[in-house]
Amino acid sequence: MTQFGIDVSAEDIVDTLGFFDSWEDRYKYIIDLGKELPAMPESFRTDEYIVRGCQSQVWLVHEVRDNRLFFQADSDAFIVKGLLGVVLAAYNGKNAAEILAVDIEAYFASLDLIQHLSSTRGNGLKAMVKRIQDTAASL
Repeated sequence: MTQFGIDVSAEDIVDTLGFFDSWEDRYKYIIDLGKELPAMPESFRTDEYIVRGCQSQVWLVHEVRDNRLFFQADSDAFIVKGLLGVVLAAYNGKNAAEILAVDIEAYFASLDLIQHLSSTRGNGLKAMVKRIQDTAASL
């Protein structure tokens, strides 16, 4: 079971995406990342855990272990599951202060990602990030 942020870091994703010349290949890689997300139990696929502002259904759950946040996420869309992997690689396993210190805009810029997403997908990505940052800020 792949743990994004632990087994796959944000730097790993930046490095791997850099190998691909075309955005078609990059999208395939992002979709493959989504296939590595651990399965989310049906009990978490409820309104309580849904991320508002996403075009697709997205669920995000967190737990705190040893003062670090660990997130589990899922979506009903393949590309969104991959984007969740990209986001979790930046945040998973960090403490609240580290999460709030992540320069997510710089990370997305290094991936050259936002300009290659539809505006609704980009807004959904921002909604995922905001949920994670709000969770960290509430601790």
